[in-house]
Amino acid sequence: MSVEPGWYVDPADQETRRYWDGEGWLGAPIPVDATPPDGPPPPEPPPVPVAPAAPAGSPAAETAPGWPPHPGQPAQPGHGPGPGWGPPTGPPPGWGPQGGPAGWGPQGAQPGYDPQAAPPGWGPPGLPPGWAPGWPGRPPEPRPHGLRLAGYGRRLVARLIDIALVLALNVLVNGWFVWRWLQELTPYWREAFRRGMEGNTSSEGLPPIGEQAGLLQLAILAIATALWLAYEVPAMAANGQTIGKRVMRIRAVPIEADQPLGFGRALRRWTTLGMPTLLWPCFGIGLLIQLIDSVSPLVDHPLRRALHDRRALTLVVEVPATTGPPATDDHPQPSGDTP
Repeated sequence: MSVEPGWYVDPADQETRRYWDGEGWLGAPIPVDATPPDGPPPPEPPPVPVAPAAPAGSPAAETAPGWPPHPGQPAQPGHGPGPGWGPPTGPPPGWGPQGGPAGWGPQGAQPGYDPQAAPPGWGPPGLPPGWAPGWPGRPPEPRPHGLRLAGYGRRLVARLIDIALVLALNVLVNGWFVWRWLQELTPYWREAFRRGMEGNTSSEGLPPIGEQAGLLQLAILAIATALWLAYEVPAMAANGQTIGKRVMRIRAVPIEADQPLGFGRALRRWTTLGMPTLLWPCFGIGLLIQLIDSVSPLVDHPLRRALHDRRALTLVVEVPATTGPPATDDHPQPSGDTP
């Protein structure tokens, strides 16, 4: 996942911000509380080339502009300071032997520069600052729209709460159909169980399963699926939260913006997980599909999306706790600590 260009807090110096262009840092840092400009910073001027010092005793050294002539030699136009100044014999005071300030590494590199490794706070070559050493290729945890991604534990508990509520609705609405279905199956399974306890494996003479058992089973699954759809889709379309998600303080948002899902996206998200309920009688294929969908966030990195999130282009994020009215900020800063 590529990180969008923008101004971000520099992990190497938490007091500054720098501009990330998608591949590396650009420009000089600015204070973290300063308002960053729109777009990337202006390009820095190229360094002024430094002419190499002429060997001592050469004519160039004796007549270099800006330095006084030797004693007894007449002054020439363009020569600088007065008596007491001489040609340079070394780097300026406080500067290191390689042309940088004292304490800096070779060729003016920053303090702590190691030729065998990247500068402090930087990860492997080509990776932005702040990446954990020893974990090459692992980016910092993304924060879509400035919000933390919901953990799998929260999502699982929220789903279990929703399942319990939908089951309660089925007891009220679907209870009579379930009771009638059991009445059709009971004679067959009662006789089969009795023979099994006696060690009799014969299937001859077993009472037949009721003719309405198959139709009742289809009606039960259709009603259960419809109740699940009515419970989840309108709530997710409005604010991205079912009752379970509200209890666990998580919600679903579109990838592209922090806004309501809308009915179409909420329906696409639900059908990926809910419609396979109708396939339960087909050797449990529907239940297997739902199980795979439920555990898929564990293997999706770094966004932790389930299969239904991928189809609907959604993410599940944590809802930040609100302790009071939001503070007014005339100069909003980009969210996130790292790109």
